[in-house]
Amino acid sequence: MHPTPPGDAPRHPPTRSDVARRAGVSTAVVSYVVNSGPRPVAPATRQRVLDAMAALGYRPNAAARALRLRRATAIGLVVPDVSNTYFGALARELSDRAFTAGYGLLLGDSNNDPERERAQVESLVDRQVDGLIVLSLEPGSTVELRGTPTVYLDQRSRPGQASIVIDNAGGARTAVEHLVGHGRRRIAHLGGLAGAPGADDRARGWREALARAGLESGADLSVQADYSREGGHAAARDLLSRRPRVDAVFVASDVQALGLLRAARELGISVPQDLAVVSFDGTADAVFSDPPLTAVEQPLARIADAALSAVLGQPPPRGRQQIAVDLVIRRSCGCTE
Repeated sequence: MHPTPPGDAPRHPPTRSDVARRAGVSTAVVSYVVNSGPRPVAPATRQRVLDAMAALGYRPNAAARALRLRRATAIGLVVPDVSNTYFGALARELSDRAFTAGYGLLLGDSNNDPERERAQVESLVDRQVDGLIVLSLEPGSTVELRGTPTVYLDQRSRPGQASIVIDNAGGARTAVEHLVGHGRRRIAHLGGLAGAPGADDRARGWREALARAGLESGADLSVQADYSREGGHAAARDLLSRRPRVDAVFVASDVQALGLLRAARELGISVPQDLAVVSFDGTADAVFSDPPLTAVEQPLARIADAALSAVLGQPPPRGRQQIAVDLVIRRSCGCTE
């Protein structure tokens, strides 16, 4: 070890006492500012404390603070697969908005496994998170939440719990009606696996739109796969090899649509000339695919705001809230933008 240079004070992480001395207040006042209570602090005094913390680079001990307050100052999020572009984008949006509100985001990835989902939820509940947001693989999950404010996204929840549901069926109907407007008549559906978030309602919307247009929606026009590029590719190879060939596909997710576009190229099928495509999600995958995907876009900002309001509201809201979606036109459907 090198000796401390003469005249230099030994360096140490700034303490609450250092902040108090610099701001000209007691350590108790610093504590009130850091913990937002229990006693009020005058705005001018609060600002002096915040300025002193910034100048010294003081960081409160989050773990100790959580123990004192019996809360983690964090929101938990559980998603089926964080590598899915939509779930990753949602996590990022929630993280940004939670941070602005003064909360961290703890992420759990269930890897499309209901048992792992339950374990992730239980782990976050054990950490005493301030709220929990779940994209569940099990609409009827009975995992014990122990009073943790919880909202479920895109799935049914237990009676009395909050849920935020995207208008999956309405978005699917809009997508299929757009394809019908292009003169397409054999419109297939590449869907998610039964029970996957949004999958059943998107399939229902596809069937309803075809029925309204007097078009068939038989089993030969439908395939299912997990929400992945690989799943979309394998399902599309099957679907596009059937006869008579389909002339349009409504795809349940952008990541599946990327797999479908690759399968179409491999089979010599031109998009959109031979095959019109509309997907669901509206992520960056839709913007940067070739051709760019016309997509039903989920409004991430509105979803994140609604989810955080549900778990941080006092008292937390109950029941079901539905969020509308929009069709964003690009080239994969045959439009010229």
